[in-house]
Amino acid sequence: MHIVSLLPAATEILYAVGAGDSVVGVTHECDFPAEAAAKPRLIRPRLDASVVPAEVERQVRELIGRRESIYALDAELLLRLQPDLIVTQDLCDVCAASAHDIAAALSRFPAGSRPQVVSFTPRNLEEVWKGIREIAKAAEHDSEGQALAEWLALEVAAVEQAVAELAPRPKVLCLEWFDPPYMGGHWVPEMVRLAGGIEVLGREGEPSFPVPWRDALSAQPEIVILMSCGYNLERNINVWRSTKLPPGWNEIPAVRNDHIYAVDANAYFSRPGPRLTEGVALLAALLHPTHVRTDLARQQESVRRVPSKTGSLRAKPAG
Repeated sequence: MHIVSLLPAATEILYAVGAGDSVVGVTHECDFPAEAAAKPRLIRPRLDASVVPAEVERQVRELIGRRESIYALDAELLLRLQPDLIVTQDLCDVCAASAHDIAAALSRFPAGSRPQVVSFTPRNLEEVWKGIREIAKAAEHDSEGQALAEWLALEVAAVEQAVAELAPRPKVLCLEWFDPPYMGGHWVPEMVRLAGGIEVLGREGEPSFPVPWRDALSAQPEIVILMSCGYNLERNINVWRSTKLPPGWNEIPAVRNDHIYAVDANAYFSRPGPRLTEGVALLAALLHPTHVRTDLARQQESVRRVPSKTGSLRAKPAG
């Protein structure tokens, strides 16, 4: 079987269920596991993602305003690869190739040899586990997918049980974008709840959305998690250091108590894949450090405490 993955999370899932050798094409963002990055890339961005967040936001809005896709799909390469299965999504316009572009590329295949298309569109953790089963089944690794989904659900349940009786539950602000500020969406607020916290602005199962800084200040978060979508830990820290924060930011409890944390969003929060379970455990360790411990919370490539004076001080280990 030949499989093309047009979503980083799907690539992780395919490798996790043992179908990695069948993957013949990926996106420019598929970097986990490392060997996936060596596969042919069918997607390239139509915007410059290296610029500051406000400029990325402007480019995205401009492309969407012109009804253009944010990503370009190499239809010629797709046709040459002759996949039996394509895994994509239609949850987020800024996360993957558009359904229109994929349909146009598929129209070039002979009618009798068009690949099966599985759309992975989870909004919460249960739908992530369900999607893992569906992707694994389509990739002819049904039993592996069932086992993986069951194990991931049990891992999250163990964290939830560990913090179930803990009080108080800290108020948490998850920033999925900095300029303008976006709240964490879909599965992120659920992850906070399962880890023993209260997401002050995010809505479970709903997309990320922008809010005025004054709303973030009014929520008085006790912990702030910096998890810009598409960024690893270092990029999160560097972009945060250049973010212009509003008056009154230094007065919120999270800043006063030195509870601002940057994380590797790509690995543990942004992508709906197997590592979300590690993200739940990481959150629990940050929210309840005396009751929950995970090696991940002590790894500087996963999470770091970010001092309030981010322009002049270096990020410190979370522990």
